Amino acid sequence: MEVVNTLGRRKSAVARVYLKEGTGQITINGKDSKVYFPLDQWLFKLNQPFALTDQEGKFDVTVNVSGGGFTGQVEAIRLGISRALVQLDEEAKPALKKEGLMTRDPRMVERKKPGQKKARKKFQFSKR
Repeated sequence: MEVVNTLGRRKSAVARVYLKEGTGQITINGKDSKVYFPLDQWLFKLNQPFALTDQEGKFDVTVNVSGGGFTGQVEAIRLGISRALVQLDEEAKPALKKEGLMTRDPRMVERKKPGQKKARKKFQFSKR
């Protein structure tokens, strides 16, 4: 089996995911996943696609991720892993889709407008 390459995004985080057969090692930006994401909830989200498709410990994952915060990065990686698993086995898609792992979260930060303090907040109005 060759390497499967997919892309995952959330907010401003972009994750390039490379999936190949192996022992379940997850490497993120050259670091082990437990070092890069120390919280258990982040590690749970990382392994969620494998748990739903009963393929834990069967693939090595290498990820290059940039932008955003930790939660955005973890969910971008999760989307990339889900897409890679569907490329390998099309029958995994219904289980992943049911849990919402195949959907790209479209919510982005709204841009700041000129003449305002922030995206929606205005400068204080003085009547007199």
